[in-house]
Amino acid sequence: MDTDSYCRDIETYLCRRNEGHLLRVVGPAFEMVAGWAASGIPIKVAFQGIDRAVERRLRKPPSRRPLRIEFCEADVLDAFDEWRRAVGIGTAAGGVGSAGDESVPTTPSQKRGHSLRAHVDRVVTRLTDRLAGGSLPAALERVIEALAARLSDMRASSRALRGEARTSLVSELRRLDGEMMAAAVASTPPETLDALRRESEQELSGFRGRMPEDAYARALSSATGRLLRERLKLPEIAYGQE
Repeated sequence: MDTDSYCRDIETYLCRRNEGHLLRVVGPAFEMVAGWAASGIPIKVAFQGIDRAVERRLRKPPSRRPLRIEFCEADVLDAFDEWRRAVGIGTAAGGVGSAGDESVPTTPSQKRGHSLRAHVDRVVTRLTDRLAGGSLPAALERVIEALAARLSDMRASSRALRGEARTSLVSELRRLDGEMMAAAVASTPPETLDALRRESEQELSGFRGRMPEDAYARALSSATGRLLRERLKLPEIAYGQE
């Protein structure tokens, strides 16, 4: 990853989100952003963190000062941790530059989430909204319609479930998510999947040399699926991973 190009891309994106106000990424700010690059934070993940910082600022009383990149770091690191969980290469809990083991996958339980009932409600809403938005391949649309109906039936019982019944529902949500993503892959042109795979390889380039072959293959598959999910605007049905 070219550090200078990475920092310039961050500078350009921050300028755009600051409505044209240019804040140079120099000095300590450059060192901080260079640390993001050295830690393998994909540029798009860094952009997501900046977006979160900007959106939170917009919810506060207006400020005449542009947002500095230093105030985006916590959001960037949060977005990076979420990305690492999603692709199964650990977390950055030790901070940027920490010597964590990127090859060890995480599990959904490592991330706090909404209640199971609230999660199912949210997924049903997002699937319904996605269907209303159109533009989905016909075969995938039929699968999502069936999933939305199935989840609507499930959410009435999701509040009071305990023990094995709750575990069974969580497993079923994971299975349904796999069903949706299998349909998404089947509905996507091969050339698009190839492009997403190449993008995933670029995202993972900072970790490639530190991962066993089988761990890298799993991470690459997860990263490609994540990009496909984003491209199609599909929610995470599996509980505990959003």
